[in-house]
Amino acid sequence: MNGSTSSRCYPALFLSSLATGMLLVSCGSAVDMAEQATLDAPSNSLPESSSVAEKSLARAETDDNIPSSQTSQPPQAAPQLAKTAAISLEVKSIEETLKTISQLVKQQQGDILRLEDNSSRRREASMEIRVPQDRLETTLDALADLGTVESRSITAEDVSNQLVDVQARLRNLRKTEDSLLKIMDRAGSMSDTLKVAQELSNIRQSIEQIDAQLKNLTNRVAYSTITLNLQSSTATSSQPAIGSQLQDSWSNATQSVSDFTKGLLSLGIWLIAYSPYFLLIAGIVYLSYFRRHNQGNRQ
Repeated sequence: MNGSTSSRCYPALFLSSLATGMLLVSCGSAVDMAEQATLDAPSNSLPESSSVAEKSLARAETDDNIPSSQTSQPPQAAPQLAKTAAISLEVKSIEETLKTISQLVKQQQGDILRLEDNSSRRREASMEIRVPQDRLETTLDALADLGTVESRSITAEDVSNQLVDVQARLRNLRKTEDSLLKIMDRAGSMSDTLKVAQELSNIRQSIEQIDAQLKNLTNRVAYSTITLNLQSSTATSSQPAIGSQLQDSWSNATQSVSDFTKGLLSLGIWLIAYSPYFLLIAGIVYLSYFRRHNQGNRQ
């Protein structure tokens, strides 16, 4: 009885032990999988957060590299420059170069302000040219191609502040003029009207002066002046040809004869004009001599 009971209990215990072991194994694997999932989750999220941080840092560095003038300061107006230039050239022929320069100035819409031609042994010429400022460099390059450049310079003066000052003064004077005109319309007595008229005349005179200064500054900015010096590379001959010498001698001789003849004719005309006085003086001298001669004969 007992033996049969024991033999029946062994399979039951074996099955229960197997079920318990399988349950523990399944629980352990579940815990391991949960822990593995927990460990894998941070490792997958860290690269994403680090990439976001790197992008933010790169944007910050890019913003720092942007110049402050581009983000805060407004664009400044271009400076108003009054430019002048000077160039010296050595050329083969002064005459041909002057003709070419005259055509060049017309092409550049400029003007020749001054021209001096010195026909010395080493011929020289100087001139002053005015061209639009935007064509200054082009004109200088064209002039440099006409000969050998000995010197070349460009000078610029910033007149922006002067322009702003003159324009402000002109606006204030015009406002004062308008105010005086309104006061003159309301002036009652003759004395007040005369005072306002005198002040208005002074203001208008100042306006004319300031307006002339403004036009001068504007013209200096719009146009540039070039001082050009030309020098011939070959000296002119100091001894003229024999034919020229003979021609000059003949011209001088004929001129001398002509001058002498004119002088004699002029002298004759003067003598004829003063002949009555000469005759009167001669008559007085003759009468005096005749009287003295008669008195001597009587004695």
